[in-house]
Amino acid sequence: MEADNNKQPERKTLDDRNKMTELERIRHSCAHVLATAILRLWPEAQFAAGPPVENGFYYDVDLSHRISPEDFQKIEEEMKKEVKANHTFEKVVVSRDQAIEDCKKGRLAALAERNIESKFKLDIVQNIPEGEPISYFRNGDFIDLCAGPHVMRTGNIGAFKLTHVASAYYKGDERNPQLQRIYGTAFKNKTEMEAYFNMLEEAKKRDHRKIGAEMGLFALDTEYVGPGLPLWLPKGTAILEELEKLAKETEFAAGYVRVKTPHIAKEKMYLTSGHLPVLYAESMFPPMQLKEKGGEDEIPERYYLKAMNCPHHHRIFAAEPRSYRSLPLRLAEYGTCYRYEQSGELFGLMRVRSLNMNDAHIYCTEEQFAAEFNAVNEMYLKYFKIFGIDKYIMRFSTHDPARLTGSNAKFVNEPELWKKTEDLVRQTLIDSKINYVEVPNEAAFYGPKIDVQVWSVIGREFTLATNQVDFAVPKRFGLVYKDRDNTEKTPLCIHRAPLGTHERFIGFLIEHFAGNFPLWLAPEQVRVMTIGDDEKLVDYAKQIVQELRAKEVRAEGDFGSDKINGKVLRAEESKVHTMLVIGPRDMEAGNVSVRLHGKGNVGAKPRAEVIADLFEKIRTRAA
Repeated sequence: MEADNNKQPERKTLDDRNKMTELERIRHSCAHVLATAILRLWPEAQFAAGPPVENGFYYDVDLSHRISPEDFQKIEEEMKKEVKANHTFEKVVVSRDQAIEDCKKGRLAALAERNIESKFKLDIVQNIPEGEPISYFRNGDFIDLCAGPHVMRTGNIGAFKLTHVASAYYKGDERNPQLQRIYGTAFKNKTEMEAYFNMLEEAKKRDHRKIGAEMGLFALDTEYVGPGLPLWLPKGTAILEELEKLAKETEFAAGYVRVKTPHIAKEKMYLTSGHLPVLYAESMFPPMQLKEKGGEDEIPERYYLKAMNCPHHHRIFAAEPRSYRSLPLRLAEYGTCYRYEQSGELFGLMRVRSLNMNDAHIYCTEEQFAAEFNAVNEMYLKYFKIFGIDKYIMRFSTHDPARLTGSNAKFVNEPELWKKTEDLVRQTLIDSKINYVEVPNEAAFYGPKIDVQVWSVIGREFTLATNQVDFAVPKRFGLVYKDRDNTEKTPLCIHRAPLGTHERFIGFLIEHFAGNFPLWLAPEQVRVMTIGDDEKLVDYAKQIVQELRAKEVRAEGDFGSDKINGKVLRAEESKVHTMLVIGPRDMEAGNVSVRLHGKGNVGAKPRAEVIADLFEKIRTRAA
């Protein structure tokens, strides 16, 4: 059984629960049906949490029997019986005392009273805030502590399947008991479920780790370099540099200026920004203690590898006097950041410890905000078109007013600024007619944000980029500009990263294109191949390679004596975008025969025409 290092989902508020989608309700209900089935097989089972999650649901169970995939069939058979019984999900509101009493009788998350208390449910009850209603949901004999919501009946669960089992600490805390986490998924009907599992099978074929290794794009050397620290090989670096080129051209046209910052900074930087000592400490590498030479009595300075670029950019803003005439100021950098992801959370290029971010920070007045924020969103849409991303949504994350102060504070305590900036972002999204959903309690600590969710061509969802509003940290750094009335004011700051990080975005692109990149992005754009190794023929082919490379086209040659079919096969396996095949007749006529990866032979054309066409497609970044 694998360990599950995912953090325990935050407890949903009643308002969050009321916003659950129909599919989330189906999956939440299926978690209760799962618990019902397990209890029929193992009546002594104790249950903790059973929420709906992305792509399914789980229930954490404490049980001496180690559940394995071999048990899934009999568990699913019991689940089918409960669905067929079509029991109503009945809600019952109870007092705190009643809930505690039922826990002690072992009645919660059980089919009947037992001689052991429902220990996890008792702990959950005792941690429900005073004044919050406490409720049960009952289906048949099963009663569970739950705020809901659910579907009307167990029979409303259309199709379900158990997927895997992992281990997880209660409440995500390694000091607590380790439980078995049983995962499953559920859908409205079998057709939707079959489509989902077909997508998963296709995703396995497109796995960026597998294709990346086959194409020689990147390497992960855990022995010498370390986990989560990818090495970009020449072909992967070609993709990386094309993305940087695209970003730099786009940002230059939009009025950005480029900056460069160090990879480390003093502790003071992050104490000022608020990332330390608490909010971001777990995600940063441990500090380095450095003592400057010549100062025996000096206290060593603590330095950190930078986990984000924004504090450095704030210091660049502060480096010179600013006035309203110099705003908006758009500072851009492909900055390398380092984040200490837990080892169990590392995953290929998708979760790494070293990341190159398409970062920029826009400093603007309140009056300029809407236009700047909208321009960033338009940049996203431009990129989506280039990369053939047809399905996307903006997740607009707001704060929770109840978490501005106290022990569970999560957001900067500036209620008026929260309302003002959230209203600004919301209105900009509405005016721009951009497809978005609003998600409470997921903002950055310093302001509202937008996370960009996209879907690959096979329907797999990815979080790629972010767009955040910061009204708090510029004030912490004392950033000001002189306004028209000669008063000092603090600028708003927009954090944006439309292409996210190289690592995550290239991981997405590998799966999106299945390694079959468009010509402009392909690691090897052109391979020139000769039919035979006649000296004149080889010289002619080399001239074509040199002509292409003179224009920075990534072109290679294959001029050996082996048969052309073998050369073509090697190029296809390497996912070379365009193959130019040259035989004696082609040379005499001044032609080349063109083959496209995955599409085959498209015919012989004049050499000059083919080369001009290649140049134009690369220049325009044609699909």
